[in-house]
Amino acid sequence: AACWRPGRVAESEALGGRMRERVCFFVPGIPRPQGSKRYLGPGKMVESGSKHLAPWRADVRAAAEQALGDGGPGALWDQPVKVQLIFWLPRPKAHFGSGRNADKVKPSAPRWPAGRPDLDKLARAVLDAITGVVIADDSTVVDLCLRKRYAHNGGPRFGVSVTVGVAR
Repeated sequence: AACWRPGRVAESEALGGRMRERVCFFVPGIPRPQGSKRYLGPGKMVESGSKHLAPWRADVRAAAEQALGDGGPGALWDQPVKVQLIFWLPRPKAHFGSGRNADKVKPSAPRWPAGRPDLDKLARAVLDAITGVVIADDSTVVDLCLRKRYAHNGGPRFGVSVTVGVAR
């Protein structure tokens, strides 16, 4: 089944007396994956992650707060929600030509970013960042649509497009 379509414009205020039922925002920057958790003994778990993870999660959180504005999360806070995340990743330099072709993608370059970072770890970082801001807990996510794409010249910038809506 295809992902649901979030629409072009985020709801930014209560509409017709109803609470906000959807929020959309874009977070610029290179998406960073959430690290894996390691068991260190009884009751001790450590999350491994890069030095870039905390700033990335802070950027996601700030973008979510800005998208919500003063209205808060509304119905998103305590309802089952659907989430769509589209990650736009930079292409490696090896995918581009050299010299006068330095801005052109080589015909041999892969179309899809099938390598690292893992899509599920990218999603975990974003879901953890919006928990407590847009949604009360990531356990309320009942529908999760994930995509990982290369950003390209003239196309989307690096970052993540986030849409959270009440599940119907």
